[in-house]
Amino acid sequence: MSVRDNTNRRLKEVLDIMAAGSWQDDKPNGGEVLAEAVARIPFTKEESELLSGGIPRGHKNLTKATADLVKAGWMTKGRGGWAITDNGLRATVAFSTVEKLSDALSNGTLIPAGTELPEKPAGTPAAKTAPAKQPSVKAATAPAAAKEQAGDSGVVLGEQPASVALVGDFGTTLGAEKNWDPSHAAVQMTLDSIGGLWQLTADLPAGQYNYKAVVNGSWDENYGAFGLLDGANHEFSHAGGPVTFHYNHATKDLLRG
Repeated sequence: MSVRDNTNRRLKEVLDIMAAGSWQDDKPNGGEVLAEAVARIPFTKEESELLSGGIPRGHKNLTKATADLVKAGWMTKGRGGWAITDNGLRATVAFSTVEKLSDALSNGTLIPAGTELPEKPAGTPAAKTAPAKQPSVKAATAPAAAKEQAGDSGVVLGEQPASVALVGDFGTTLGAEKNWDPSHAAVQMTLDSIGGLWQLTADLPAGQYNYKAVVNGSWDENYGAFGLLDGANHEFSHAGGPVTFHYNHATKDLLRG
């Protein structure tokens, strides 16, 4: 079976996994979806080959292929994670096999009119009801990385780490003594108390770069591609100039914007 065939099989799994997750309160993030798809359809020896940045060839192919699902309007990607759309759910009904799905994506085939949403699977747990809020027993403290804090927008942010470092092969460019050192002040990100994102803007020369997020100053908790713990390095090609990095501790995504 070809690499493309295997990627198509995993892409079908991605849509099916997200469809199953749509019935649950806790939606899986992009990294979890990809990891589950790969667990169901393991990489071949060729697909396991590591590319620059330590990312398996199969992972890169699959991530690139998910853009077709977005283009078709069957899923969305955002800082809050991935979500399947109603048309994406209908696609699991209209294009129920790998061959039908891949052909539809390749040819831009529309979902037939009147296609119903899939029925909720039997045995799916009922949606949880949020408990009533109880008065706080003790006053909240307000350190730089408070576990919960309200921004100027009034939105209460979730638990935040004490620090997040942007480590990579450009650390010395930022002013660190060596690359990949999470302890240097020059690579520490700053928490935006309004949006809940950690940010750092760097002026980088043109080149190919690799990077990760290190939480609380220790490599024991580091996040790479797809927001995975101990995941492969993020990698990108840069034309030169300022670039802003955003780390979301809720999703563990480290994005550029």
